[in-house]
Amino acid sequence: MTYDPAIDSETIDSETADSATTDELPVLPTDRHTGCPFDPPAALTALSDRPVRRLRYADGHVGRLVTGHAAARAVLADPRFSSRYELLHLPMPMEGAPGELPPAPVGDILGLDAPEHTRYRRLLAGRFTVRRMRQLTGRIERFTADCLDAMEQAGTTADLVEAFARPVPTLVICELLGVPYADRGRFLGLVEVIFDQAADAGARDEAYAGLLRYVGDLVLAKRAEPTDDLLSDLAAPGPGPGPGPGAGSGDLAAPGPAASGLSDEELAGIGGLLLAAGLDTTANMLGLGVFALLADPVQLEALRADPDLAGPASEELLRYLSVADPLLRSALEDVEVEGELIRAGETVTVSVQAANRDPRRFPDPDRLDIRRRATGHLSFGHGPHQCLGQQLARVEMTVALPALFARFPALRLAVPPGEVPLRERSSIYGVVSLPVAWGEE
Repeated sequence: MTYDPAIDSETIDSETADSATTDELPVLPTDRHTGCPFDPPAALTALSDRPVRRLRYADGHVGRLVTGHAAARAVLADPRFSSRYELLHLPMPMEGAPGELPPAPVGDILGLDAPEHTRYRRLLAGRFTVRRMRQLTGRIERFTADCLDAMEQAGTTADLVEAFARPVPTLVICELLGVPYADRGRFLGLVEVIFDQAADAGARDEAYAGLLRYVGDLVLAKRAEPTDDLLSDLAAPGPGPGPGPGAGSGDLAAPGPAASGLSDEELAGIGGLLLAAGLDTTANMLGLGVFALLADPVQLEALRADPDLAGPASEELLRYLSVADPLLRSALEDVEVEGELIRAGETVTVSVQAANRDPRRFPDPDRLDIRRRATGHLSFGHGPHQCLGQQLARVEMTVALPALFARFPALRLAVPPGEVPLRERSSIYGVVSLPVAWGEE
């Protein structure tokens, strides 16, 4: 039976409504393209009248959908909800996905709970503080200016994704981690496949393995010849066992484990995760964010007139666009959220799109308003798994957006809005390309 939003939600969602069959329950709506490209799917909005409701998953599992902002924060902050992949069910079908998800690979902190997650988190959090990320501002300004110079020298039209939205965060994350930017041809395509939900599971696994091999080789190089970057810092050897018997005074001690306590395999996994997440999410926020501003002349003119609005504008775009969605958790025990009892073993899909459009938290939520106080949005998650790189993303957006519009005051779309191709089957939403122009019409 096809889900009909007109069906009485009390009948569908009540814990006592055991007569409701699995087929009568809604599935997660994902088709943004049927309406405004910046809005959640209309069917998701129709399901958001209740903060928590039952949801049918791709494998037939019956779990929960959370759309309310307060409910989402409660789930994401509660240790009784697990992030472990092997406990989760997927809300949407993925090509070739296994019936049961495997545990997180070594170094993938997103699929771990405490205490394993806590160990990694404590090791990394101090390297992504607000102060440290703001210290990168000068370099981000330089990278941004270099990309804008190249655009200007190339003519009066460009694909903004290829010329600006992707290069800026790629340059930044490469600088931070110590990844050679010249190697981008080796890892950008792999990252694209990893996030492509339409790709075969085997292709995604192969791409992930390829990324780990690349970062693993880089880790070994950093051990041998460290440089001033995050990977070198994490890979720096601790005290070795000392020279062997009969060694001369000039012999070096044998290398020991990293001072960070991380194995080479862990370093490759963490480095691969930071590289992939650090470039793809921000690249899509910049591309889609520019698209949204070009489609809203009033908001764009406000930003052009007052570059100091770049900070609030970035927060509002993060809320309004919600490119990383959804977030999944599994209940480890029975938990009541917003008056609904979520049973142990149920997978909970937290819709970031819906929570960021909750009118109880953000008045008139479907309107882009760069003067809005949008703090408290969930685009970086919430709780122990809140995005490590959120401060870096904020600095990148706050620098890049006003610089782009200051350099090209006449920037405009070079195609009708409906012809801009969207990343509809990627786990990170955005634009495939964004044709723009800035010369005389």
